[in-house]
Amino acid sequence: MPLLLIIFIATALTFDFLNGFHDSANIVATMISSRAMEPRRALLLSAAAHFCAPFLFGVAVATTIGQEVLQPYANTMTVLLAALLAAIVWNLVTWFFGIPSSSSHALVGGLLGATIVGYGVGGIQIHGLAKIIIALLVSPPLGLLVGYILMKLVLFLARGSSPRINWFFKRAQTLTALTLALSHGSNDAQKTMGIITMGLVGAGVLSQFQVPVWVIAVSAGAVSLGTAMGGWRIIRTLGGKFYKIRPVHGFTTQLASAAVILGAALLGGPVSTTQVVSSAILGVGSAERLNKVRWGVAGNIITAWLLTIPASGLLAALMYVIVHRVVM
Repeated sequence: MPLLLIIFIATALTFDFLNGFHDSANIVATMISSRAMEPRRALLLSAAAHFCAPFLFGVAVATTIGQEVLQPYANTMTVLLAALLAAIVWNLVTWFFGIPSSSSHALVGGLLGATIVGYGVGGIQIHGLAKIIIALLVSPPLGLLVGYILMKLVLFLARGSSPRINWFFKRAQTLTALTLALSHGSNDAQKTMGIITMGLVGAGVLSQFQVPVWVIAVSAGAVSLGTAMGGWRIIRTLGGKFYKIRPVHGFTTQLASAAVILGAALLGGPVSTTQVVSSAILGVGSAERLNKVRWGVAGNIITAWLLTIPASGLLAALMYVIVHRVVM
């Protein structure tokens, strides 16, 4: 295997690890903040589910990323490396400041920036890009809506209950958090699988796009390891800065998020787990009362979401120039 391809795969797995590290907060923040499970156990449970998920739910998202974004002639090692490096830098910056930005947005922005610099707008498959953008745009309001409706339903069903119902919501979070972790693993790890398989096709190692079992295994392993390490800065943001998370909030948020993310994964739509979980938290909180939510924190996160694609795109354009000179 050529050295450049080995470097590329190592870079892709680094992005995958950071994706798990960065996004572990999405899975465990509400469970930890509501004291349903102690932090290390929550992270290990989530990591195990992340590893199993791609083997259980297929690789529809990987196929979308790998076949429907770039034109075949733009599928080069230079473009892919530049996109990955830009996404890695952006993830590290947002992790340092505790901002729950989207790894999915960073990767898409990186692919766009690197491809446009190298091959122009024609290097992008517009219909495939549209599919991804629609999935990314629709999923956050859908998460908010599902969270709001589920919370209203839970409050209606639990009306008149004694405080002992909190015991149920705490224990039930083991199942809902496991489901959420499976949904996240089935969506986010697949993005790296798609990128690695693209590189293997572009390098001539594979004759057609078909995700090898070893790619599924190493990608699932990398995101699982990153999840086990835990991004504590972002856990603190999602777990307490919107409002005080109680067991009922954790249970409902996880259920709503898992429904949206897993549904998207099965349909092949790459969504941002960060956006869906954050929006579900907002929907669940606002279902009790609108002034319960610290909307200023939500505004800061939305700003980060809006900046991610253009910022990672610009970073990827710069990375493309650097990588092209090094490779050539």
